[in-house]
Amino acid sequence: MTDTAWRTSLRKLWPFGLWLLAFYCIWLVLVIGSNGWESLRSHWPIALSMALGSYIAGSTPMGGGTVGFPVLVLLFDLPGSLGRNFGLAVQSIGMVSASIYIFSARRPLDWGLLRPALLGALIGTPLGAACVAPFVPDLWVKLTFAVVWCSFGVMHLMKMRELVSAQGVSNRWRSYDVKLGLAVGLSGGIVASVTGVGIDMMIYATLVLLYRADLKIAIPTSVIIMAFTSVVGIASNVLLSQFNPGLYYMDPEVFANWLAAAPIVALGAPFGALVVNLISRTPTLLLVSLLCIGQFIWTIAHERVTGFALFGAIAGVLAVNLVFHLLYRWGRDEPAFKELQLEQTGTHTVELASEETSG
Repeated sequence: MTDTAWRTSLRKLWPFGLWLLAFYCIWLVLVIGSNGWESLRSHWPIALSMALGSYIAGSTPMGGGTVGFPVLVLLFDLPGSLGRNFGLAVQSIGMVSASIYIFSARRPLDWGLLRPALLGALIGTPLGAACVAPFVPDLWVKLTFAVVWCSFGVMHLMKMRELVSAQGVSNRWRSYDVKLGLAVGLSGGIVASVTGVGIDMMIYATLVLLYRADLKIAIPTSVIIMAFTSVVGIASNVLLSQFNPGLYYMDPEVFANWLAAAPIVALGAPFGALVVNLISRTPTLLLVSLLCIGQFIWTIAHERVTGFALFGAIAGVLAVNLVFHLLYRWGRDEPAFKELQLEQTGTHTVELASEETSG
């Protein structure tokens, strides 16, 4: 890249630089105002963990809470509700930071699906926070998280080659954008209100399996929806905790962990968004997929899940992957996708002749 091109690229990123300046100034004021230096020293493990979590958040369709949740809940034996609220809070910085970088760098996004999904999340997330999340037992919060991301890992291990090699995006399902986007936003917002993550994976799966979208489009789109949902989710939980502290309890440890991790994720997530465009996605997605399956096994062992709960968790993984498989089949059945596959194998003409003969 020439010197002029570098200068042009840097000039485009001025909103991102302004955001970082504003954030670190506000963070420093909060630390000084709350005398939080001792809290920062005592919460360094979560800050260290989120160095990896924030990179994953920016470079994959997974929020930083995907790392923060199991670290807090499984490693430190904290409640699932705390892990959820921390995930939403820390993603409100990390994913927002990555989103501002994505907008500034003008990364391609699938706005057709994203716009209605944002509207659905605006409705589904507060609804789930008020009417669903407080009534889900702690164990089921942990298992829901484990099931969602184990399913993601299994799907990627099975479809990795096709997902990585996809180019562009299909237009076959464009007439369903509004319905599909609203459905993803509403259901994903409810899932995120319980676990702190999930809506990013849902829009990503829809794009790569049904729309056959390039990962360069699918991943940034999933980052944007998770950033928006995180802000709506943590704002909803804070407001609800003021209205009814007993039912919508907000543990003070959420803020303490957030204060330690926020300055890390503010840079880590956009760094992941940058790196994902420079290196092969396969190693990162492979590692993340294995971690997703590993955390499922860890959750089952740590929580000593047996009987009906174990059956429900395994059935949940199978059910989610059945949905993934149906999306994949519907996307694969698209005529344009078949034609592309035929061209890639060099048998396009032969297949067309065969179809005409059989007709």
